[in-house]
Amino acid sequence: MPLIKISMYPGRTKMQKEEFAKAVTDSAVEILKAKPNHVIVVFEDNPQENWYLAGDHL
Repeated sequence: MPLIKISMYPGRTKMQKEEFAKAVTDSAVEILKAKPNHVIVVFEDNPQENWYLAGDHL
């Protein structure tokens, strides 16, 4: 059962998340040969102040 966690900045709409979750699920079904009802997608909205790249704030 794939559990796919997606971290991103807050601000996406419910519809955007639903669309993206569907696309990710479709990809998991196609590539991993998983059943759609076995794919879990979790969104983690993390504020930009918590993001760093190579030690520098984004």
